[in-house]
Amino acid sequence: MATLLLTGGDVVTPDGVLPGGWVQVTGDRLAAVGTGPAPAADDVVDCTGRTLVPGFVDVHQHGGGGASYDGGAGAARRALAVHRAAGTTTAVASLVSLRPAALDRALGELAGLVEDGELAGIHLEGPWLSASRRGAHDPGALRPPSPGEVATVLASGVVRTVTLAPELPGALGAVAALAAAGVVPAIGHTEASFEVVRTAVDAGARVATHLLNAVPAPAGREPGPVLALLEDERVTVELVADGVHLHPAWERHVLAGAGAGRVALVTDATAAAGEPDGRYDLGGLAVTVTGGVARLADGGALAGGTATSAVLFRRAVTELGCTPAEAARVTATTPAAALGLVDMGALRAGLRADVVLLDPAWSVAGVLRAGRWVVPPS
Repeated sequence: MATLLLTGGDVVTPDGVLPGGWVQVTGDRLAAVGTGPAPAADDVVDCTGRTLVPGFVDVHQHGGGGASYDGGAGAARRALAVHRAAGTTTAVASLVSLRPAALDRALGELAGLVEDGELAGIHLEGPWLSASRRGAHDPGALRPPSPGEVATVLASGVVRTVTLAPELPGALGAVAALAAAGVVPAIGHTEASFEVVRTAVDAGARVATHLLNAVPAPAGREPGPVLALLEDERVTVELVADGVHLHPAWERHVLAGAGAGRVALVTDATAAAGEPDGRYDLGGLAVTVTGGVARLADGGALAGGTATSAVLFRRAVTELGCTPAEAARVTATTPAAALGLVDMGALRAGLRADVVLLDPAWSVAGVLRAGRWVVPPS
């Protein structure tokens, strides 16, 4: 089996940065990672002046390249191509709240991509959300979870995580059922009290969906969901760290408080990612993008993001005070661990050979996925 050697760059590993290190790839696996004398290989790529990080893992993205994941397999491939070119080697496809028939159809259309390993699973952001905190979700598609619909979601076999509001009727039972089946329950778009969120976490919820967005702000006597999620070390907190969804002070505060081991940077990217300003669709709702900021045409609520994970990594290092090792953790290692994706997320022997080459300005200079070049090194 042919071997590839990436040598001479700064290699970011779970144990630290290896200056002038090397990464050996055999087939679709990372065979070895080290420093010093490099092993022989069939193909050697000089990465001097570059930083090698694990392929980005985005566990919350709705689309890109003008396409959304609820548009079928062809649209999903178009969105995936945009994000892969920007270093996202692992993506979980997020679906906004859909009516039952549309949800069943979307799950069926994406199932093949999950089974083929093109997608790492499906994230249902809704339809079991609070109407008062719906953000850019169609109010007509929102509903409480029923045991029958929970069973249908589980029977699809492709759902990896579900965002819901735990205060809804039947929601705590849904959290327990999802967790028992190996699907990760996430809390978001909610009016739940501190106490109800604590109960949901005890029932199995393990992720905070885009923390601080679509939830009530913490108050002195009503800490609400934000502090309940931040306080519990069992919970991984998502941040849409694109400089639009949150003030940088909040981003820095959560990173410092929760630490890189509990923070997952996500894009919440919509069809507008990788595309110019204009009009787009999100779950049947009209979206207008101006200056890279997506908002509902009706009402002006934020409607997802337009950034890629490469942008999040660069901002983490240049604006949020992260070291390259911490930035790699929050854009790859932690999100992979949060959803039980054990085959990726770090530059470590035995894992899938997903590597991103970054130039001195932290821009993508090459993308390797499963041992194959998505973006050849420049």
